[in-house]
Amino acid sequence: MRRISLDDVVTVSPDVVSREVAGELVLLDLESATYFGLNEVGSRVWSVLSELGSPRLVCDAVARDYAVPRAQLERDVLALVQELRAKGLVQVAKAEG
Repeated sequence: MRRISLDDVVTVSPDVVSREVAGELVLLDLESATYFGLNEVGSRVWSVLSELGSPRLVCDAVARDYAVPRAQLERDVLALVQELRAKGLVQVAKAEG
């Protein structure tokens, strides 16, 4: 499986729904009936990612909300997107251009 880059295009898989439960965002893959929980920062990443579809734009938005070194933020966002892809919650495509 190829590595995800900041410039990839990420889309939420069509069978995934999300709901906030007790301050945590819970993702449910309707196809596999698998739940995946996200903490506050993960929930923010999911929100921006599902809206804008770009790991780079997620990093830009999250960097405004949290004091974290940019390199660490990029690694963490890419790792989360990788995990979401591995669980079938998102689809990743190489950016055109």
